[in-house]
Amino acid sequence: MKAATTMCPDARAAAQTRFADYLQLAKPRLSMMALFTVAAGALLAARGTPADWTILLHALFGSALVAVGASALNQFYERDSDGFMSRTENRPLPAGRLQPLEVLAFGAVLGIGGVTYLAVALPHLLAAALAALTFLSYVFVYTPLKRKTSLNTLIGAIPGALPPVIGWAAVRGSLSLEIAVVFVILFLWQVPHFLAIAWIYREDYSRAGLCMLPAVDGDGGMSSRQMVWYCLALIPASLAPVLLGRAGIPYLLTATILGAGFLTFALAFARRRSLKRARGVLRASLIYLPVLLALLLLDGASH
Repeated sequence: MKAATTMCPDARAAAQTRFADYLQLAKPRLSMMALFTVAAGALLAARGTPADWTILLHALFGSALVAVGASALNQFYERDSDGFMSRTENRPLPAGRLQPLEVLAFGAVLGIGGVTYLAVALPHLLAAALAALTFLSYVFVYTPLKRKTSLNTLIGAIPGALPPVIGWAAVRGSLSLEIAVVFVILFLWQVPHFLAIAWIYREDYSRAGLCMLPAVDGDGGMSSRQMVWYCLALIPASLAPVLLGRAGIPYLLTATILGAGFLTFALAFARRRSLKRARGVLRASLIYLPVLLALLLLDGASH
């Protein structure tokens, strides 16, 4: 009995460690951001208050499965390069705490299961088709291209901008110009956001052989110019809901201020490329998107 008792804490600690490893496979912050935008798309489609809340819940659950599955498979394919980067070397696969086959099975089952769930649980198949496109393009197009071309950020921005479209399609069963505008906003937003991250970790990416633009850009001139141009493009794109009659003056003013603020940080980085200023761009991006979408939901519900 004493031996069994002394084993219990060890077994419990091992179970907790294993759970933490699987949680790390999910990339919780990235997955939560994706689910936030799925919800935003669904609420925009419902004009703020869904007639059937179960549709939103089904969309979120299925999308969560797809997001976690895609993240796990991304780490499966990048397990070797992750071992060369200080920010990822302690992930479950490069650290040897999980085995490649179990992560492959985990990611595939969740990804396929999530798409299947959306197809069965939702009244419209379009959301499941978009989720499948997101999953496949993220895992099998964006992930391998990170080793081949610095254009991978632009290509990866496509699956990154699809979650709100999934939420919209779950409610409406069709697409429209309104959700296309949200897609464009997310697409444009991702470029300065991820370039800032890539600049911060450019030495890691270079050591791992990943072709993120800041890792191959030398002095960072092209990276900073792209940050500025995409922030500039984001301002008129973010104002399009006003032209479509989906938002009013409060959204117009706030979106303009947010866009100008984001652009200011990008310009500061372009003037002097430093780690501190790259972090400023990253922080500005993390404020910009949730505030803009929240305001669009609040102001748009009355239009």
